Amino acid sequence: MNTSRHFCGSAEHDLTRRAFLGSTFVGAASLLGTSGAVHAFAEKSVTDSLKQSGRRVILLWLAGGPSQLETWDPKPGRPTGGPFGEIPTSVPGVRICELMPLMAKRMKDVCVIRSLNTKNADHGGAAKLMHRGRNDEPALKYPDLGAIVARELARADSQVPDYVSFYTATEGRGMAQPTASFLGARFNPMNLYEQNTPPNLHRPGSLTEQEHDERAQLQALLGRQFALGRDTSEVRSHANAYARVHGLMASEKLFDISKEPAKLRERYGPTLFGEQTLMARRMVEAGVPFVRVSRAWWDSHGQNFETHQEMVPELDRVMSALIDDLKERGLFESTLIVAVGEFGRTPVINASLGRDHFAKAWSAALAGGGVQRGMVFGKTDKDGNEVAEGEVGAGELFATVLEAAGIKHDKEYHVGARPVPLVNPGIKPIKEVLA
Repeated sequence: MNTSRHFCGSAEHDLTRRAFLGSTFVGAASLLGTSGAVHAFAEKSVTDSLKQSGRRVILLWLAGGPSQLETWDPKPGRPTGGPFGEIPTSVPGVRICELMPLMAKRMKDVCVIRSLNTKNADHGGAAKLMHRGRNDEPALKYPDLGAIVARELARADSQVPDYVSFYTATEGRGMAQPTASFLGARFNPMNLYEQNTPPNLHRPGSLTEQEHDERAQLQALLGRQFALGRDTSEVRSHANAYARVHGLMASEKLFDISKEPAKLRERYGPTLFGEQTLMARRMVEAGVPFVRVSRAWWDSHGQNFETHQEMVPELDRVMSALIDDLKERGLFESTLIVAVGEFGRTPVINASLGRDHFAKAWSAALAGGGVQRGMVFGKTDKDGNEVAEGEVGAGELFATVLEAAGIKHDKEYHVGARPVPLVNPGIKPIKEVLA
């Protein structure tokens, strides 16, 4: 598919690929040792403990804005409907686009929200809104969803990342920049832009394992000596960062899907989106609280139907494989999957056979822990132009995801003496969606 045509012309879409791989991961609340014993992520006892105690979130970020009419809310036979039909699902009376036969079979495990009205159809503003649940203030930038989940669900002694973000495409990357803001650098994501592994993960071949360990021990000794009389957040953050980097190097297998069974890799498919989503499953199983997997190029101002005929089956395959994989591993109950972009697409089909930006009546899908299964919340009118029932905004969806992940939406942080709630006053989760 030629991704250079028929897009909205935003300057963000013209970004060149970055040579620098941003990788930020800083450490726990107290000074950690540098033994790096993270091999425990593969141990059954650790996995069983996570299944029982830890909730995790995987965000499938569909950058550019997929069409709700070619996914979760089809309108066949209407002037706005387009060429694709609808198919029945495993939930009686619920029908979705024919391009999603695998998800149709799994609708009994999914909750679709068809009544989003987020009121912002600008890529940059809408992406920030969906990641933060509200607009920033002039003097205060709010943390994004991943940073909050990491802050609330990460283990203090964890040496795996708290927040990982895959974003390989250039489209929309600058608009959907995650930030921990006032939560601190510990909860910024590890950003993986050009490959599936962080740079410099491998021990240099010129160093033996003994030399590597001895250097780590020397650094730890010097670090402890430096910290004496300098008990500041900056010093602790630096020490923790080094400890977790060293620990991460010991968990190299976390980033290697080649050992996964061939049949499982085939289920996810050969695409980068499929590989990264499989890696996201490995990460939540290892204890990473939040993983964002971004799939861009949904911005179909032209050739909308050709675009979705390629993209939707991939989403169908990857999301269904993720659901099955989590269920087979006993992780579905503790992992929340969220599939959403920054907005939907217009019911009106333009002269280029495309659909433009549309934030008035569109859809998101959730599955897994904390949400109802086999249900559709909300409704649009017969042509998809307006929300007919159950209108909700970005704040309500944000609050719902927090609650589903086991985080109280009305919790407050403090910036200095100022209390900062996780959502704006008056915003409530969608109670019908929550399990």
